[in-house]
Amino acid sequence: MITGSVTIRQGTITSIEETGHVPTGAIDFAGDFLIPGLVELHTDNLERHIESRPSVLWPHAPAILAHDRELASTGITTVFDAMRVGSIPSGKGRYLRYARELSHELLGLRAEGALKISHFLHLRAEVCSETLIDELAEFGPEDRVGIVSLMDHTPGQRQFRDIGTMKTHVATKKDMRDQEFDDHVARLRALQAKHGDKHEAMAIQDAWRLGAVLASHDDTTADQVAVSAEHGVRLAEFPTTIEAAEACRDAGIAIMMGGPNIICGESHYSNVSALDLAKRDLLDIVSSDYAPSALLLAAFRLAEMWQDLPRAIRCISQAPAHAAGLTDRGAISTGNRADLVRLRAIASIHAVISVWVNGQRVS
Repeated sequence: MITGSVTIRQGTITSIEETGHVPTGAIDFAGDFLIPGLVELHTDNLERHIESRPSVLWPHAPAILAHDRELASTGITTVFDAMRVGSIPSGKGRYLRYARELSHELLGLRAEGALKISHFLHLRAEVCSETLIDELAEFGPEDRVGIVSLMDHTPGQRQFRDIGTMKTHVATKKDMRDQEFDDHVARLRALQAKHGDKHEAMAIQDAWRLGAVLASHDDTTADQVAVSAEHGVRLAEFPTTIEAAEACRDAGIAIMMGGPNIICGESHYSNVSALDLAKRDLLDIVSSDYAPSALLLAAFRLAEMWQDLPRAIRCISQAPAHAAGLTDRGAISTGNRADLVRLRAIASIHAVISVWVNGQRVS
């Protein structure tokens, strides 16, 4: 941390000077913080805008714009919008394909200059599904796919190793009776047995085809992490145990946990606490998951615990940028994009006052 000035020209940081005075013509922050723009690798926030209530589907364009502006207001300047690929088109627990249509509209709005922040795609490849191969084939290198994550929500393992927790989450959301839930579990297990291996292999192949970073999701055991490493995984999303996180560290795989887990002090799926991982030096990246404001709140919670604010800010800026292969952002450094956030301490929080993307104020 320094007291100084940053000069921006044509969207790029051109100089950083440590100085105690305000240069002529500069914006005087009067003691406020300037931090790098936040980089979000995994957010369900767009899906929340698309379907804010069960079975209530919002028109895509206004949902995308609302999502974009909400992220900007929380200091996020680069986002990898998570979209599921791989569907189950029939039955009580069905879920339909949507990613290709939604991403087409998002990229169209981007091309028109309608979006305030930088958007990439994060395709969540659900191996326990019927249509994954066909849906992945709809995407090409021109679609800004930055991350492909291997998702396996087969009951009895990973995120849903506790069937009771899964029942609370899924049966309530889908309004399933006991027999309907049991049938749903049996169907998912049958789909995984039939398609799991070939779906996983195709998702790995398509990640390379699309030029995307490959991520794992909900690794639980060291053996699962070993398989992830063999596949070329560089990013572990939400490992569920200390064992898995330690194996990720040994394998050189970046560890990402959810901001809500940090703020609440526990996982709402009864998995490992992100704070426990942070205390063990097993946390590299924070994701807002489903609550965009969680990034800053979680970072300052970590800063208090670690007694190291720069380290905590790196978890929401430089570390996610580098994990996604982006070297032009995530730090206040000469030559980087001028993606910047002004923060002010108000009461017990640090509020976003201003946000710049490529040197242009967007919030």
